[in-house]
Amino acid sequence: MKKFIFVAAFALISTFNGIAQEINWVTLDEAIALQKKAPKKIMMDVYTNWCGPCKMLDRNTFQNKDVAEYVNKHYYAVKFDGEGNEVVTYQGKTFKNPNYNPANANRRNSAHQLASYLQVNAYPTIVFFDEKAEVITPLKGYQTPTQLELYLKMFRNGDYKNITSQEQFNAYYTNFKPEFKS
Repeated sequence: MKKFIFVAAFALISTFNGIAQEINWVTLDEAIALQKKAPKKIMMDVYTNWCGPCKMLDRNTFQNKDVAEYVNKHYYAVKFDGEGNEVVTYQGKTFKNPNYNPANANRRNSAHQLASYLQVNAYPTIVFFDEKAEVITPLKGYQTPTQLELYLKMFRNGDYKNITSQEQFNAYYTNFKPEFKS
């Protein structure tokens, strides 16, 4: 009982101190439906249950107050298990995981068809979509709050449309002034 009270008190204090912040996760189907009512870009976290960097991304980046507030305000956030067995419809096609093995639910499993379609071949990968649910790009690997901030703002503002070379991206990166706290 004492442990429960301590955990509950810590959670409450953390919330008031701005430590705990929740991203409003929805399914891809829900995000696409929401886009039709109020256009926003989509940020999809493609993860697996066994992936250590995926857990770090959840804990260190997605729980960051600045990241969560920005994502909730400017994106529809989707969490998608890249080796799960969810059936998803995207661009008029149905995607599933026909080789999914329930015995491997918390271990390596077969890749979901949607993950393959989105060119996800590493976890975690954050896939960004425009307001019409067209893929902008997949971003592979763990991102700190300030690393992710660059991409969140670049895609949201449409700056990526003017970056056509590595040199232009390097200049954008060099001139970017992060505001999120780590």
